[in-house]
Amino acid sequence: MRSLLAALLCVLVVAPPAEADTRPVENLDAATIPQLVHRMDAGTLTSVDLTRAYLRRVETVDGRVRSVIAVNPDALGQAAESDRRRRQGRARGPMDGIPVLLKDNIDTRALGSTAGSRALRVPPRDDAELVRRLRDAGAVVLGKTNLSEWANFRSTSATSGWSGVGGQTNNPHVLDHNPCGSSSGSGAAVAASLAQVAVGTETDGSIVCPSGQNGVVGLKPTLGRVSGDGVVPISSRQDTAGPMARHVVDAAILMSALEGGRFDYAAGLGSATLRGKRVGVWRLAGRDAGVDRVVREAVDVLRRSGAEVVDVELPYQPQVEAAEFPALIAEFKHDLERYLATRPGAPRTLRELIAFNEADPVELSRFGQELFAEAAGAPPLTDPAYVEQRRTATTLARRSIDEVLAAHRLDVIMAPTNAPAWRTTYGSGDAYVLGSSTPAAVSGYPNASVPAGFAGPLPIGVSFMAGNRADATVLRFAAAFERAAHARRAPAYLPALPS
Repeated sequence: MRSLLAALLCVLVVAPPAEADTRPVENLDAATIPQLVHRMDAGTLTSVDLTRAYLRRVETVDGRVRSVIAVNPDALGQAAESDRRRRQGRARGPMDGIPVLLKDNIDTRALGSTAGSRALRVPPRDDAELVRRLRDAGAVVLGKTNLSEWANFRSTSATSGWSGVGGQTNNPHVLDHNPCGSSSGSGAAVAASLAQVAVGTETDGSIVCPSGQNGVVGLKPTLGRVSGDGVVPISSRQDTAGPMARHVVDAAILMSALEGGRFDYAAGLGSATLRGKRVGVWRLAGRDAGVDRVVREAVDVLRRSGAEVVDVELPYQPQVEAAEFPALIAEFKHDLERYLATRPGAPRTLRELIAFNEADPVELSRFGQELFAEAAGAPPLTDPAYVEQRRTATTLARRSIDEVLAAHRLDVIMAPTNAPAWRTTYGSGDAYVLGSSTPAAVSGYPNASVPAGFAGPLPIGVSFMAGNRADATVLRFAAAFERAAHARRAPAYLPALPS
């Protein structure tokens, strides 16, 4: 096996089959989907070359990151099919032949969908709808990524990035630090160039937080744009899958495929501008010095690029947070048990899952299942108290964004996505400092996180939020900011923070 240093060289040379192009695969960290498609169309790169390069990265790099829990044995076969289509002039679009990793709470035939739990090791019978759309777009399903078990909804003291199936995923920038959850494996894998793009899921923060802490791009789409069929749920009222990538254009291309090709989110990104736009900045100041500095630098980027910046505060946050959690508890029981009924061989109820975990030698080795126990006794969704909690949470979250946008005549709201990653420990949960995900997550509005800077070697992102179905808008702002800031850099795989 090659050394880690060799695996991190900018140019990755792979051993191609006899009939393949013999030129090296380009710098995977910097390459975008449009650049790769251009080379494949020109005949200087094949999907087999590209897929083999990523499989080699998984083999040589992921032993330290631990983000990929299953590799698709048919990945090279799918890549070869893509190459045949391209030679015959039948390429299906920009995702054809592009390797993608899927979070392991997304049903994928022959690969599984464990949600990180040993209770779901019997594979699902079929693909999730979003996986069918990716296959229709010609994407190469490279494998599955680790996640915070049950999407971080099992214990009040859970550690992000740990699951009974995959163990602990590490942040590739500083390996003893946390990748954030629950799409921890997807964020870390994309940052480490283990696939061109990945799919994560979010209920509240689980796409944007790992994007911010691993230094990549993530889009939490408008609720309902991406099908939730075949995805292990927390709540259908907030859950959505979404794209994670090293470049905004790649996230936009993946988003189009996830939605079924109805809209080209990458169109116009190259000409997106900040000039003349009005941006509200929700600073969340005073909680972390590194975040405060990065936000100031991001504001400078906006102003140098011609944007007008207005400081704002988003109202109603305490009321939203107070209503969101009990609503999610009730929804989790209802939606998860409905999903479990589709999985032969799996426990059928939360109480059966609790019993499985109590009998298993691994599941409760790091933390407990207090949220499972609470949800097992949750009221039905017809309960008046639950109905009021959900109404309050969703209504006030939408008002918090809509009213601020209208009052200040804003195009978008920008906020820090995350504080620097914390050191991974067990027993007391995550050392979480701040996040801005809740208003967009609870309202169902779009939220795009993009790299903005660093605190030492640890990435910090900023998020762009806007109103209902404004996914294209937040992606355009993310793309314009990405070009102006040039903030992302490849991870260094430091074992720990320098003393």
